[in-house]
Amino acid sequence: MPVFPIIATPAGPVSSDAPAWNRQRRSQMPSHRYRNVFDKVDVPLAERTWPDRKLTEAPLWVPVDLRDGNQALPEPMDPARKKRFFELMVAMGYKEIEVGYPSASQTDFDFVRVLAHTDLAPDDVTIVVFTPARRDLIERTIESIRGITNDVVVHMYTATAPIWRDVVLGRDSDNVRALILAGATDVLELAGDLANVRFEFSPEVFNLTEPDYVLDVCDAVTTLWDATRQRPVILNLPATVEVATPNVYADQIEYMHHNIARRDCVILSVHPHNDRGTGIACAELAVLAGAQRVEGCIFGNGERTGNVDIATLALNLHAQGIDPMIDFSDIDEIRRTVEYCNQLEMHPRHPYVGDLVHTAFSGTHQDAIKKGFVEHHARAAKESLPATAVEWRVPYLPIDPADIGRSYDAVIRVNSQSGKGGIAYLLETGFGVELPRRLQIDLARHVQRRTDLDGTELSADQLWRIFHEVYVGGKDAADVALISFDSHDEHERTTTRVTLEIEGQQSNSTHEGVGPVEALIEALTVHNRHIEILSLTQTSVRAGNDSDALTMVEYRTVDGSGWVAGVDRSVLTATLNAVVRAVNSAGHTIAAR
Repeated sequence: MPVFPIIATPAGPVSSDAPAWNRQRRSQMPSHRYRNVFDKVDVPLAERTWPDRKLTEAPLWVPVDLRDGNQALPEPMDPARKKRFFELMVAMGYKEIEVGYPSASQTDFDFVRVLAHTDLAPDDVTIVVFTPARRDLIERTIESIRGITNDVVVHMYTATAPIWRDVVLGRDSDNVRALILAGATDVLELAGDLANVRFEFSPEVFNLTEPDYVLDVCDAVTTLWDATRQRPVILNLPATVEVATPNVYADQIEYMHHNIARRDCVILSVHPHNDRGTGIACAELAVLAGAQRVEGCIFGNGERTGNVDIATLALNLHAQGIDPMIDFSDIDEIRRTVEYCNQLEMHPRHPYVGDLVHTAFSGTHQDAIKKGFVEHHARAAKESLPATAVEWRVPYLPIDPADIGRSYDAVIRVNSQSGKGGIAYLLETGFGVELPRRLQIDLARHVQRRTDLDGTELSADQLWRIFHEVYVGGKDAADVALISFDSHDEHERTTTRVTLEIEGQQSNSTHEGVGPVEALIEALTVHNRHIEILSLTQTSVRAGNDSDALTMVEYRTVDGSGWVAGVDRSVLTATLNAVVRAVNSAGHTIAAR
């Protein structure tokens, strides 16, 4: 193997006189069509301090999932999903939430009105509403917040970057400035007398706007709105389209931090997007540079490649020993809610929340993690402290999975994760069954127990028998059976009749306007068999006319969660059998949550 010399060379593109080991083939991509961002935005920052600073506390987090994130969904949230997402954010501890764009849709307007007429928003939660700088839309926005007793932020925006001025607005810089001040005047006129209302301004595409121009516009707005310490103005500076390395954004934020007027009367906010994949870095460096507030989405949903992921940002702080001020102690429940509301599945490698983030397939990683766990618990025993009170020092795992509600079983199983992959492969190739990832992990535990006993290699048929024994099984001690099930439409409304046998006694019930699974769960609930279906996956066993339907169900009761399955020629029967199996597996009587 050749030994390459270490040669110090100035930063820059590879040239024809570069060392032979550093020459690269030119691509055929038309890179010459694009200008370096430094040619577009020259930040007049004489001295930067952000590289020497350290993060010491959490900024104010502002989730924009209900507005910016919602606008980016193929299917925007209906009122029920919006309500569930809002309740999640409140439960997690967010104190300022952007709830919608009331002038853009009736659904958003109506949701804001719900907050005005109910106690859905606790008194200490600030409501943010979003509007362009146009009088009729501002009027509609202010109309939506009438009667809300919580603190409210009216968030006005206008694009300020040259391309947007030229291509989108068709106005020069002076006309855009006048448009912004006219909108700010309308906001002040319509809401200035509301004591619980504060104002926010976003010069959209801030990061591509001339620094002196955006500074002038922001100062004009804070002067017009008379920013004070008692009623501060939020200046939100979005990297609407990420176009530069994160240090450029940090310089831009620091320039504003040092030069805006009424600095002690302004809350400096940032709203990074993720077009270059560095939204997290942009936000972290922006906070070092003086930002006090970060807007983004939980797990990073948003237009194009998304908004900055404020869950990852918060847990990055947690991993450095800084309280993120937000509760992620049940991250899987947070994920389920976000996936349900967004109708978007989380990537298994997504930081902190993905199914595989605590899993190692490499043998060397597995060995290091195992040794780290042994050492961690040994230190806890030596100091007579619970494991959660001892400094976390486990290789490859930046945080303790227990902090976010993950069980240690999921990490300890890392020693058999390669086996899990093999199990999944054999069942898929032998039976056409593709298991959900969390069910793969659960099944691997049972298979490992079997292989530990006899030490033999298992075939696909043997694996299928283990799967059937563990998850399908038969009627067990809980003694719940489905006798009959009939669902049909009456007067344009679905009516379902369910007959159950519970502890030897038959019971009939009728359910209207719900699907088959919901009807069965309602029937079981009448008899104090309470169960929550977390996920339901339907597939077939083998292919062809003689294939069986397979339904796999992840359920939860007060006693914990688990997996069951149902197999039948009928998809519906397989699904209902799985639900009954889940109830039987949970025990006799499960108290209502």
